[in-house]
Amino acid sequence: MTAFLLQRWSEIDWQFGGAQLLTIAVLALWLWAIWPVEDVKALLKDKALQTRLLLAIFFVNALWLIDASITPGIHAHFLGLVTLMLMFGWRLATLALLLPVAFFATFMLKLPLDSAIYGLVAIALPLFLSYVVYSQVFKYLPHHLFVYIFCGAFMNAFLCIVFHILSWSTWLYLTTDYDWAYLTDNYLLLIPLLAFPEALLNGMAVTLMVVYRPEWLYDYSDRTYF
Repeated sequence: MTAFLLQRWSEIDWQFGGAQLLTIAVLALWLWAIWPVEDVKALLKDKALQTRLLLAIFFVNALWLIDASITPGIHAHFLGLVTLMLMFGWRLATLALLLPVAFFATFMLKLPLDSAIYGLVAIALPLFLSYVVYSQVFKYLPHHLFVYIFCGAFMNAFLCIVFHILSWSTWLYLTTDYDWAYLTDNYLLLIPLLAFPEALLNGMAVTLMVVYRPEWLYDYSDRTYF
């Protein structure tokens, strides 16, 4: 067992360059700009909320480990971001998901210093996009339970993973030897296979919480949607 762990550790690439340093700075600036002061205060005072957040992080980490490694740098896994956004708000969810990102970058990508760029394209920007979509759905569409689940969770998760795959493909195109034709044939081709299950996964999770644990959702109210 020790030999196996040492071998896995030796496979990790700790080298870094200017691109990694730049993305670390951008991620740090993003976190500073969106830091959820009130949500963190509420989290520190609420032990039940702390437990839910830790369990959510654990399940997301486990979900990301169900990963199909196609070639170096190209990984296909579900995200589960929209569910966490609807449970904890997009700012706190961004902060909490840094741990799964660090774990994934270190032990799956084997590039721990790429955790910053993966954090940007796998959680920070997709979560912000999900928040924008959710806020526009709330603003312009009827306040109906079906709209909340289908548009706020199902379609939102679909768009979220599509954005993630496109943005990560762009990063690989700019920083690796992969050309766009190769990425299209080996990564972008997976969008239909990942997007619909991702949407279904998040839609089902949110539906179950609406029915059995509506208090777990960040700003859901029966008065609003019924």
